[in-house]
Amino acid sequence: MEKIFVAVGSTRRPKLNAVREALAIIGPKLDGSAQFEIVPLDVPSGVGHTPLSRGETMAGARGRVEEMVRIGAQTNQPWKYFVGLEGGLDIVKEENRRLVFLENWVYVADGSERGAYGQSGAVSLPEPLAKRVVDERIELSRAIDEFAGGSGIRDSHGAWGVLTCGLITRQDAFRTAIINAFAPLLNKQLYRSL
Repeated sequence: MEKIFVAVGSTRRPKLNAVREALAIIGPKLDGSAQFEIVPLDVPSGVGHTPLSRGETMAGARGRVEEMVRIGAQTNQPWKYFVGLEGGLDIVKEENRRLVFLENWVYVADGSERGAYGQSGAVSLPEPLAKRVVDERIELSRAIDEFAGGSGIRDSHGAWGVLTCGLITRQDAFRTAIINAFAPLLNKQLYRSL
């Protein structure tokens, strides 16, 4: 059985578990006779601790992939796929109010020039939490701990879990984004121009 190595730009448990779950679903469609092995890497995103726009969050996911591709080429690694994951905020103005959404973005590349983005969907932040993160520039992981009266929330169910009463966890949101990012690689006939 061929082993396919997937470099993942994180060492955080929810992100790695999300990749494992997504690969269990999409792996057979990528290569039904292969075994997928995840290679976790602590690489920088190139963006702030809590990205404050959709563009910045997407750039963080892609930045992680670009760094892993660079490392892989320099050290002659057998990595076939690269997965960059980034959570951040999207700030929207609606009439006279500000809406702040938590989103997860993933960028996936196959080691060539071919890559694609996927998104999790979004959940709105309550204004007191948005104020701490956006206006006061407190990192979301710290702010959600304070807001929920917990500790290490991002390494368990995450802000997603707190905000959705546990119905969607950080891991769940990233899993969806990963599957969405892999869609063009799974469905090459429809995504020929990529």
